[in-house]
Amino acid sequence: MTSTRLPALVLKRNEDRRLAAGHLWVYSNEVDIRKTPLSGFAPGSLAVIQSAAGKTLGAGYVNPHSLICARLLTRRPRTALDAGFFERRLRAALSLRESLFAQPCYRLVFGESDGLPGLVIDRYDTVLVVQITTAGMEAVRDLLLEALEKVFAPTGILLRNDSSMRALEGLPQETEVIGTVPGTVRLTEGGVQFEAPLGAGQKTGWFYDQRSNRLAMHKYVQGRQVLDTFSYIGAWGLQAAAAGAAGVTCVDASPLAQACMEKNIAANGLAGKVRLENGDAFTVLKTLQDAGRRFDVVIVDPPAFIKRRKDIRSGEQGYGRLNRLA
Repeated sequence: MTSTRLPALVLKRNEDRRLAAGHLWVYSNEVDIRKTPLSGFAPGSLAVIQSAAGKTLGAGYVNPHSLICARLLTRRPRTALDAGFFERRLRAALSLRESLFAQPCYRLVFGESDGLPGLVIDRYDTVLVVQITTAGMEAVRDLLLEALEKVFAPTGILLRNDSSMRALEGLPQETEVIGTVPGTVRLTEGGVQFEAPLGAGQKTGWFYDQRSNRLAMHKYVQGRQVLDTFSYIGAWGLQAAAAGAAGVTCVDASPLAQACMEKNIAANGLAGKVRLENGDAFTVLKTLQDAGRRFDVVIVDPPAFIKRRKDIRSGEQGYGRLNRLA
């Protein structure tokens, strides 16, 4: 469907300034609900976004039940929002990654950054792990899968749609396998080999978004004692050890993560340099502090403490306490 045939979502006067400046979100309090009541839109439905003066700002999808009630997909009013649209966005994302990475293992799609809000895709060579977090992207799921098949012809697609963020969009938490997806995949980062769990691991199995930060870390750890909190399967800690750290202590509460880390430690011959601590990071940090333990480098990469407005107070307190302990 082309955006010229879509219903309009009209903004209040002067509420188009953020979109004009490059932002891709519309908040519910920015909509002129007298002209275009949000109740008239189904979650995930497509719409043309218009200014109060009637100027078309682009097309996107709407969720009347979310604070972020619309997300822009395109600024071109005559664009057809079909499988071809998603194919072009995916090819653009692929071209960018191929210019940056030698191996086909990377974050292929990073939501709004790739013009596909509500979508994250991690690529493990011929296997794709897809995470859809919004009603709008869920509504075009079939078009997206069609485009993925055409561009990549993957051997398997794992839909990790079990994020708690989906609840905010009124979506169920679920997982689905299309084709053949292994339980674990192998990848190399920073000269270290890793085995990462896909279906049972955190999020999409590996945190590609921290890749450049982990590589930047290498120059800070040579000859130093390193503490890696929320270590998951060792992405930070094992690279620190391989980069010349004198010793590394990895802290995580997940038995699965630590079992995977033990395999990764052995595969890289790092058994003498990495020590594992199983337990809650806050508790372990306090215990280490009370025992007078000190480290030269402390890595703090926690999960999100603030996922919605009501989490702000407790989340800020959690981040403050964590950083003080670190």
